[in-house]
Amino acid sequence: MEKLKQRWGLTSNFQVVLILIVFSINGSFAAFIAKPLTIFIGLNPETTNPWLFWPVRIILIFIIYQITLPLVGYCFGQFKFFWNFFTKKVLIRMGIKGLNKEN
Repeated sequence: MEKLKQRWGLTSNFQVVLILIVFSINGSFAAFIAKPLTIFIGLNPETTNPWLFWPVRIILIFIIYQITLPLVGYCFGQFKFFWNFFTKKVLIRMGIKGLNKEN
């Protein structure tokens, strides 16, 4: 726990537990939401070639995960952590300008 607290800049074990809970809930949530989205865009696992279906579904899960991570983190009082350490880094890597380290 101490290594995670130091690495993530946290002050309590309770924060670490909350953050791990957010990761687990958000991963399950993203996979849950991706299923109806793949069907909505016309990709059915029974009728679509697996070489097309699974990469599209994995990409959808990744996108949903990134979008919902700060939202689920907010529900657990950890929005700032997820915005600063994860989502913000992903957005910067994607080339979205206007996000600096101070915000």
